[in-house]
Amino acid sequence: MAMSAHIHVKPEDHILTLQEAIEPVYNRLALECEARIIDAAVKAGWSAQEAVAAIEDLRKRDILDSTH
Repeated sequence: MAMSAHIHVKPEDHILTLQEAIEPVYNRLALECEARIIDAAVKAGWSAQEAVAAIEDLRKRDILDSTH
């Protein structure tokens, strides 16, 4: 999977916020990153389900750490 972070939105296209402009790229990269992590875990011998569960646990830990 080739990572691409090109933004095809120009400021004059009436984008309300920078966040709205970059959100599609952010989401695409997040999905691509998760797919790579799952692929690496499967190649290392874990199941895709175990990898997804581990990613979810890491996200929960990040959320808890960010609230303290």
